[in-house]
Amino acid sequence: MDSLVSLSSTAQHLAVLQSHHSVQGRSLSHNQLQQQQRISTSFSGLRVSKSSKSVDKQQCLKKGPSSGHLPVTVVASAADGTSSWTPTSPVKGQGKPVRSPPALGGAAAITSPSQESASLGSSKERLDTSAGPFLRVSPESLQYEAGYLGGISEKTAPVEASEAADAMSYLTRIINSKVYDVAIESPLELAPKLSERVANRILLKREDMQPVFSFKLRGAYNMMANLSREQLARGVICSSAGNHAQGVALAARRLKCDAVIAMPVTTPEIKWKSVKRLGATVVLVGDAYDETQAYAKQRALDDGRVFVPPFDHPDIIAGQGTVGLEIVRQHQGPLHAIFVPVGGGGLIAGIAAYMKRVRPEVRIIGVEPADANAMALSLHHGQRVVLDQVGGFADGVAVKMVGEETFRLSRELMDGVVLVSRDSICAAIKDMFEETRSILEPAGALSLAGAKAYCSYYGLENETVVAITSGANMNFDRLRIVTELADVGARKEAVLATYMPEQAGSFKTFVDSVGPANITEFKYRYNDENEALVLCSVGVTSEAQLDRIKTRMDAAGLRTLDMTNNDLAKDHLRHLMGGRTKVENEVLLRFVFPERPGTLMRFLETFSPRWNISLFHYRGQGEMGANVLVGMQVPKEDEAEFIALADTLGYAYQDERLNEAYELIMH
Repeated sequence: MDSLVSLSSTAQHLAVLQSHHSVQGRSLSHNQLQQQQRISTSFSGLRVSKSSKSVDKQQCLKKGPSSGHLPVTVVASAADGTSSWTPTSPVKGQGKPVRSPPALGGAAAITSPSQESASLGSSKERLDTSAGPFLRVSPESLQYEAGYLGGISEKTAPVEASEAADAMSYLTRIINSKVYDVAIESPLELAPKLSERVANRILLKREDMQPVFSFKLRGAYNMMANLSREQLARGVICSSAGNHAQGVALAARRLKCDAVIAMPVTTPEIKWKSVKRLGATVVLVGDAYDETQAYAKQRALDDGRVFVPPFDHPDIIAGQGTVGLEIVRQHQGPLHAIFVPVGGGGLIAGIAAYMKRVRPEVRIIGVEPADANAMALSLHHGQRVVLDQVGGFADGVAVKMVGEETFRLSRELMDGVVLVSRDSICAAIKDMFEETRSILEPAGALSLAGAKAYCSYYGLENETVVAITSGANMNFDRLRIVTELADVGARKEAVLATYMPEQAGSFKTFVDSVGPANITEFKYRYNDENEALVLCSVGVTSEAQLDRIKTRMDAAGLRTLDMTNNDLAKDHLRHLMGGRTKVENEVLLRFVFPERPGTLMRFLETFSPRWNISLFHYRGQGEMGANVLVGMQVPKEDEAEFIALADTLGYAYQDERLNEAYELIMH
């Protein structure tokens, strides 16, 4: 049966190649020539210094406003102070600048050292053996405007024979992949409503419709199906809190193989029970994923089991690469780009390895959350880096470090990375629901958010792009955040802070100034005899309408601040009611508390009663943990000790004392 599947896949692949070459042989139309000319125009608005060798941690951890991702953001400087850049961005009132996507960056074939090529033939148990230490950086040290194509690495030059063999090795692996024993060929569907809205043809590659609602079973099954009978008899083990765990469990059931799945103790019951129902043995171990993974790798050695990594293995990559094979088979017309969610890099490496051999003119664009941009930073630095903290909203792609093999392939083949905000991911989830009545998980909607942002940034029209909707394992408690932020992410709602004179008629003046716009949220609290602070959310249809509202506010003497892109305001201040206050020596920090018993008590034992707590707002987010805003009175002479204790606590945090929301609202 396996032989029949391989022969069938090979025949289909040859047919696709023949079709592709016949398309390539046609002469280009006038419109296609114009498009090629636009594509060949390189974007020159980005200036990056390549001289930095290391990044100072304190410089990367910007102590300042966390007011979202502004159109122009300065990268934290390197230790020598040489690395900074500013992307060209639109100026209000001057219209949208004409931009062209950067020229294709991906090579047509994979390039690699010959010794790595040789290792591919016997890589069934190959793990990442690269030596550290790795550069530690902050996600905030590399940010750019939504839709901008960054992370474009310099390509190495001409393809050698060993490199061509490497490329053909991956092509063969993908064609002969055995994923269809468990996976379906997911549909490639047009999103008509969204396509009309963005003036481009958006195709959705529905990996959320797989048996485990994620693409992850492709790679897991392909690797395990290539193990020997002896290896399968010894069993497999993996560490995962999400989709990879279900993929391994399903593959093990199909192959009649014993599987142990190590999951953090904080894993929600609904997730580990889903894995257990597939027949795997679930072991809850470790408060954090790193501890869970260490346990799994050690037990693999102790028990003689095969460790199944989530992304960094040639057979995993090849299994994920079948997504690209299907896209070529399902759509043989012009295709501008494929947008792929990036975590560890397995999916984009596999798709790029196939597409750049078969359809090299198609851009392969990765999409990452702005606070989990390990691939973009690795490409920027020319080496794999470790994120010192990772945003957990899109937990399916929340990795501190990309894979060794996935980075090698991505550096040579992908065409860049688009970064998107949490708000825009929420908006994409809503887009998908309105289009199909399906609810994607945040990582599953990542590519759709990136495709929308890219098309808008470069002003694309009448192009065809594919977005990989990679998963639909949404945690129910996360829907609250999605519903709160979806309209903000779609620029349909603005969050405003207005100083209103404490006098009769001022409330009516405020409502008159808002005009016909719909007020979706309004919070008022008496502050003093002179003025009050109003926090409100307003429905808007365009930036121009928002500008008109602010202009009317200013004309009426109502000083108004736009807090739409300020996470501190959206996550905390809109839920706090009270007057402004002056607290001496107040330090304001925003923590992410892990979701495990004893977290709050450990925090209090670290700081209390040494320093007085002046503000505390706890906002739980389910398994993601909790966003916690804390104010403490810390004298200047104690600050160094206080920060040292905050560092040793091990909870991700950010200093918010320079945030305009704190400066102008709380103080």
